[in-house]
Amino acid sequence: MAEVRRAVRGALASLPAGSTVVIALSGGADSLALTAAVGFEGRKLGLRVASVTVDHGLQPESAEVAENAGRQAASLGVDPLIVRVEVGTDGGPEAAARAARYGVLADAALDVGAVAVLVGHTLDDQAETVLLGLSRGSGARSLQGMAAQSELAPGVALLRPLLEVRRATTFAACAAEGLAPWSDPHNDEPRFSRVRVRNRVLPVLEAELGPGIAEALARTAAQLREDSEAFDEMIDETIEDIVEHAEAGISVSAPALAANPAALRHRIIRHVVAAEFGQSLSRAQTLEVARLVTDWSGQTAIDLPGCRARRVGARVEFTAQP
Repeated sequence: MAEVRRAVRGALASLPAGSTVVIALSGGADSLALTAAVGFEGRKLGLRVASVTVDHGLQPESAEVAENAGRQAASLGVDPLIVRVEVGTDGGPEAAARAARYGVLADAALDVGAVAVLVGHTLDDQAETVLLGLSRGSGARSLQGMAAQSELAPGVALLRPLLEVRRATTFAACAAEGLAPWSDPHNDEPRFSRVRVRNRVLPVLEAELGPGIAEALARTAAQLREDSEAFDEMIDETIEDIVEHAEAGISVSAPALAANPAALRHRIIRHVVAAEFGQSLSRAQTLEVARLVTDWSGQTAIDLPGCRARRVGARVEFTAQP
């Protein structure tokens, strides 16, 4: 419990006294240990602490699980709120439930004027996220895992204070506090890719390569996030000088792009398309656009998600698809 409290203390230290924080409480060991620690540390820091339990109604006993989570939150001095919400189908059941859950958390935080929402993702969750990102092959950004702090809604931070805490520690913390965590049967359902990574892939890696794989994956995520933040700063500085608005789109100086290293050039291309058209480019699409800069031989326009790229003189123009 001391390890969990220490992690929470660091996350809460910068919040102003008297402010409100919300905990995402599922009733599982991770979120229950988090609730106990935030309740304890929050009182010492003069914070008002509330929990939100989202009942998706996806399992027969979900209402009972939510009520039990709320009771345990109240016993820890935390104001419990239970929200029942239907889950859509977009992107599959996992993605739909996650989208609904974060929507409820954002609404609840804004309703009570909370400055932060805390979720109980652990080091093990981070390692699983990195492996899933690796399987998608979508570059360093997908291998960064989850950020310790991001924005959930305007003025509301999303905090993950347990990203350096192992899942086994949260179970031990619950036992030490006399709390009864719920075991989600979906965590053993092999049709979910994350469950297969958790129950099959990581144990094999540990057995074949030795212990410490989860920690190594989490360290890799942290290092890649640092690299990405540095790249983002370089991109922001570079874009100011090489990007101009064009009719129905935006244009980038080809010589300036060519003068940059490939890694930065490709990131600028992806950033421009994402910022201007809200679309993500695959690596193959990014390389095809880069050829308009480094291997220009009169190619025709390239159709991309939401836009079209073409070489016009010394610039690469990106315009909306007609």
